[in-house]
Amino acid sequence: MPERVGLYPGTFDPIHNGHLDVIHRAARLMDRLVVGVAMSAGKGPLFSLEERVDLVREEVRPIAERTGTTIEVEPFETLLVSFARQVGAAVIVRGLRAVSDFDYELQMAGMNHRLDAEVETVFLMASERNQFINSRFVKEIARLGGEVSSFVPALTLERTLARVRGHTGEHV
Repeated sequence: MPERVGLYPGTFDPIHNGHLDVIHRAARLMDRLVVGVAMSAGKGPLFSLEERVDLVREEVRPIAERTGTTIEVEPFETLLVSFARQVGAAVIVRGLRAVSDFDYELQMAGMNHRLDAEVETVFLMASERNQFINSRFVKEIARLGGEVSSFVPALTLERTLARVRGHTGEHV
């Protein structure tokens, strides 16, 4: 049986508990999961691409250990289907939080299918406790001094708070 390889793409700026929930669930379905960290300079990221890749690697390590699935974290700045081919993924995993996500994701899945019919898109619904979390809200709440510890894991919390408070070092 061929290896089941999935790709879960995103900007992960910062990675949050909703992302980790989808990664954990996708890892249980795949032999190898590649988490693709998109460049997305146009979104004005809080963290550099390298910082996001490093942070995602740290946060997914326990998931790989728990599930026994190989989880790789790689940066990319190409078309998603091109990156999927590059890493050998036959499945693109996308998380859905609400009906509003579905419309956009359906359009993206259709375009990706037209670009490469060999790559399937699979949607995983966010768990109920994570349906409202998104990176933009995490950053905005943190910048305004709000409590975000229930939305992100500890290391991400530490680095996010350090960044919004103006500290640029790797660790605080």
